[in-house]
Amino acid sequence: MKRLLTIVALSTIRVFAVDLPDLAEKQDWNAVSAQIASKADVNSAQADGATALHWAAYHDKAEIVEKLLAAGAKAELANRYGITPLLLACENGSEDIARTLLKAGANAQVKRRGGETALMVASRTGRVGVVQGLLEKGAKVDAQDREDQTALMWAAAEGHAEVIELLVKHDAKLDHRLESGFTALLFAAREGRTAAVKKLIQLGASVHDAIDTQESTGGRDAPKGTSAVLLAAENGHFELAMDLIRAGADPNDMRNGFTALHTITWVRKPPHGDDEAGQPPPDTHGKLSSLDFIREIVKAGAKVDATLAKGAKAKAFGAINFHGATPFLLACRNADLEMMKLLVQLGADPHKPNADGSTPLMAAAGLGCYAPDEEAGTEDECVAACEYLISLGADVNAVDKKKQTAMHGAAYKSLPKVAKLLAAKSAKIAVWNQKNDRGWTPLLIAQGFRPGNFKPSVPTIDAISSIMRANGVEPPPPPDRDALPKKKGYNQQ
Repeated sequence: MKRLLTIVALSTIRVFAVDLPDLAEKQDWNAVSAQIASKADVNSAQADGATALHWAAYHDKAEIVEKLLAAGAKAELANRYGITPLLLACENGSEDIARTLLKAGANAQVKRRGGETALMVASRTGRVGVVQGLLEKGAKVDAQDREDQTALMWAAAEGHAEVIELLVKHDAKLDHRLESGFTALLFAAREGRTAAVKKLIQLGASVHDAIDTQESTGGRDAPKGTSAVLLAAENGHFELAMDLIRAGADPNDMRNGFTALHTITWVRKPPHGDDEAGQPPPDTHGKLSSLDFIREIVKAGAKVDATLAKGAKAKAFGAINFHGATPFLLACRNADLEMMKLLVQLGADPHKPNADGSTPLMAAAGLGCYAPDEEAGTEDECVAACEYLISLGADVNAVDKKKQTAMHGAAYKSLPKVAKLLAAKSAKIAVWNQKNDRGWTPLLIAQGFRPGNFKPSVPTIDAISSIMRANGVEPPPPPDRDALPKKKGYNQQ
């Protein structure tokens, strides 16, 4: 009988050792307390290495954390993924638990496997007391994760101004810059963290900060020279963009190739294809709409007719030459009638062409369009934009330096209604029925002789052919594609 009781007692202890972290996971704190009092193994772990102390920290149970530590739980134990109870307390922003764990010997320098330190986790969460506790225990303020990001960058991106001030007080570097060119200020501007931006500038960050890297980067990163103003504006944080300008940022900054007024044209009406550029417009944050922002930035000194320098180009925005383009011309290119009208009210020249002599009317008609079904501006919007420009005196018979007309534009963007509108507004067939510098007439372009989209547009072919016949010209049959000379950069198929 005595031997049987001994076996039962030992078996009970083994069950306690196995069950303690499971009970903590289930938040059965009475049972956890009972097992601690019964001398269960407080460092026993689940299959992934999680102990009861991990779960108590995760569930923010300061009393249980203290009981476990008093019973001998090891504060620095990590699970199989490298996560310690301290990291979980930092994630929760639990100051009492974090300080208790640090006092019990938890490592203030502990990192996640990606190099993210406890200080970074706490800075992202934004609880000043936790950050202070880590710094008091020697956490390195400028430690970097595997992406070279620092705690200050995490605090800035999440908008925690008090944490920013504390980190800088402990000598965090304001000017630390990633390979992508981002700094703490630029992260805050992109995310629209107004309080963080103001605090960083107050502490010495430059309001003129911009992406600074050896090369322009693609993908999710912004191009070299993109300012904090543009990062804010591109993400719909128009009030913050104006705060930066009022703080001294240049409203005509063109270091990445575009001013804010040019940039707002595709912020308002981005292309809608399948690639990264084909994203919906950003949500507007705050009281300023995009049109309000245009009014405010012009009032602050933005040049309404600023022209782009040679080489300016933007991904997925087509072939029309951006050199010499004004914000108005780019708004026309997107058939953004609201913005067009506002810019004219603000003093924009509605007739100013780009460096090729391509006019706003040509842009609105579709000149240089690569992908008719993906670029901004529906057919009806393009018609309305063209009608507005013509009402302002736009010349429907203008020819640019590449021997192209508005009718060529209608063919590029597959807009039969625009072609008919131009004809009704006295576009002369002797002017537009000519080959451009690539050897293409509007009809040839509609038939698929063009860059980008080689698919013929039957409605556009029919519209242009009908206009030609109405003018006594019989449309020629499409030529043999393979017999045409190949132009560099413009494969015929």
